[in-house]
Amino acid sequence: MSQPLSIVADRQILLAEETFSKFGKVELVDGRSIDEATVKNADVLLVRSVTQVDEPLLKNSKVGFVGSATSGIDHIDTDYLKKSNISFVHAPGSNARSVAEYVLSSLLATAEFNNFDLTKKTVGIIGCGQVGSRVKRFLDSLGVQCFLNDPPLADQGSAESFVGLEQVLEADIITIHVPLTTDGKYPSSKLVDKSFLDGLKTDVVLINTSRGEVVDEAALLAFKESNSEATLILDVWCDEPGININLLQQTFIGTPHIAGYSYDGKLKATAILADALLAEAKNIPDIAQVLTPEPVTDTIEYNDNTAVQLAVMQTYDVRSDAIALKELMAMPSGLRGVYFDSLRKNYPIRREFTNRQINTKKLNNEMKQCLLELGFKTGPA
Repeated sequence: MSQPLSIVADRQILLAEETFSKFGKVELVDGRSIDEATVKNADVLLVRSVTQVDEPLLKNSKVGFVGSATSGIDHIDTDYLKKSNISFVHAPGSNARSVAEYVLSSLLATAEFNNFDLTKKTVGIIGCGQVGSRVKRFLDSLGVQCFLNDPPLADQGSAESFVGLEQVLEADIITIHVPLTTDGKYPSSKLVDKSFLDGLKTDVVLINTSRGEVVDEAALLAFKESNSEATLILDVWCDEPGININLLQQTFIGTPHIAGYSYDGKLKATAILADALLAEAKNIPDIAQVLTPEPVTDTIEYNDNTAVQLAVMQTYDVRSDAIALKELMAMPSGLRGVYFDSLRKNYPIRREFTNRQINTKKLNNEMKQCLLELGFKTGPA
């Protein structure tokens, strides 16, 4: 790859043109519009989750490198890429902190609305990879008891203490962090079905930030209609962007697949793809300068034990994203998908906890330690 490359990239990949123009000519396109004609003359294809990459897309192209700025790869036919000798890289873990922060913000908002103490609740975490394990660390720092379920990791001999699904479903809060799979020993497609839902508490808080197809949406709707006190927090949906409007109406927090959309997470994904492409290319200038994020310089001062609640919600309040998506319900059906995608395309810059400085001089040591464990920078300005 010593010659300038022809690169097709989803325009939603952060700093795509600034970064990948160092490798060649970059054509930025809408991810949902990428088709056979778009990639025919491309050497490199860079996508996000909305583009299905498979033989029908690539068979008549000269693409030799595919990168996906995502953790999940259910939109990629990896068998075809391997068979066709097409290099592939994705970005596992790049948005793990972003998704975990979404979960924590959602739980704090739910606890405030329903007037309960989160530390008195139990949380079942299904899937304990990059995201689920980080959610556990966050909740551990708050003193919340967690039950973990991850059969694939358990089979690999993970040191974590896992329990069966039946025990996890007894928790007050269930949060799902599994890849979407349709085969193998533990397929996750429609994991949340009627049988799963029948095992939940009637006032459960159920969170899904993995993939919409992990949930049987008809069964979830029926469950919610029979258990009005249950709380649904959904970031992912079947048939995006044409999501189920009836299910959206039943959510406490419903968002347009943006849990992992922090600026920092997107930047990490771009860096992973660039590093992988750099390893295959030659005579390419250093790209590190382009991918250096701007620091957050504002400082917030707290003086009581609401510090964690305020620090989290002032850094990222998920309710703003939920309010935006709920506007979809008043729109004509033909405009809803466009609006859903527009929320993703025009998503505001959202920074992670690690970029926030908290003035802790008036806080006790326990609170300082908790903020540090969540990732905040602490100390005097």
